[in-house]
Amino acid sequence: MVTVFSTAPQCFHSLLHRIHPTPLLRRRNYGTATFGKLKIFSSFGVSEWQKRQILICAVNQEAEESFKKTVEVDRLIDTLKEANPNELQRLVVENVLAFNESFWIRLAARTETCKSDDDKKDYEELASSVMSIVDRLVHKTHENIDSATDVLKEILKPVVDKVDEIHWPPQDPEALKLMEKEINQREQEGQLDEGFLSEVNAQLRQAKEDEDKPGLQAMLQKVLQLYASRMLSKRSYAKTGNEVLKAEAFLETIIKAPEEEWNKLLIGGLTVGSGDVTPDELYAVIKKRIERTLIRTEGGSYQQRVLTEYLKGIQSRGEEIVQILQGKPR
Repeated sequence: MVTVFSTAPQCFHSLLHRIHPTPLLRRRNYGTATFGKLKIFSSFGVSEWQKRQILICAVNQEAEESFKKTVEVDRLIDTLKEANPNELQRLVVENVLAFNESFWIRLAARTETCKSDDDKKDYEELASSVMSIVDRLVHKTHENIDSATDVLKEILKPVVDKVDEIHWPPQDPEALKLMEKEINQREQEGQLDEGFLSEVNAQLRQAKEDEDKPGLQAMLQKVLQLYASRMLSKRSYAKTGNEVLKAEAFLETIIKAPEEEWNKLLIGGLTVGSGDVTPDELYAVIKKRIERTLIRTEGGSYQQRVLTEYLKGIQSRGEEIVQILQGKPR
């Protein structure tokens, strides 16, 4: 059986700090300047009552900050405890910097205060799982096992045959599902970073220049589409309280869908077709989602460019569908 929390400190009394009250102003011989009978900079002392008040305020502030941090750690522990294996992997990646000494001390304390053996075992298993995921992340970071090129090769493997010939669209209908699964897995492991997106864009640019590899170009574009769909689907804005915002929900349905299904979804969802969302409502939520994306991503990053281009692509497709259904020339 794995020993849990073996590295936890044996004593935490050193974490407590003694506070030494000091007067706000030390007694010094500044001398005086006089204007008639008025004295400037006359010396005075701080009363014992004032000293006690300063000490009480300092202690209260420290206790409040400590309480806030404990609440944050407890919230994270509760979230991790309720997560399934896939969600746990993602949560650990997203909060990797939170797994410091304070986190493990708090988790150990909650484990020791469990009222049942089953609850205690649940916490021990959670600690073991989190430690395992963190260890893998640290190992991959330090050893740099997977380069961006290697990650891209693994994602493209389902649509590339044994002699490196590209078939697009893939002959095997399951190939795209395998690509999507690999992208989701790599994203959970934190490997789809700026380096990866830079590599995809570089390969895509080279494929466009070569002009004799349309299959490769389409395949790389599909990688970026799957990435954008994955990242934009992680946060939903379709509900406000118990109210469902139909335009937001419609946009999220399109975001999650393969690009090949957009036409059908737009025709079925817009009022110019057979739906109940007006084109202006769709354009408004796309604009809002782009604004949110610009705020939440680093300016000028590949991620920002890929996500905003994906959203703009949905709007362009919507505008094309509207023009066709309204019988207007393009």
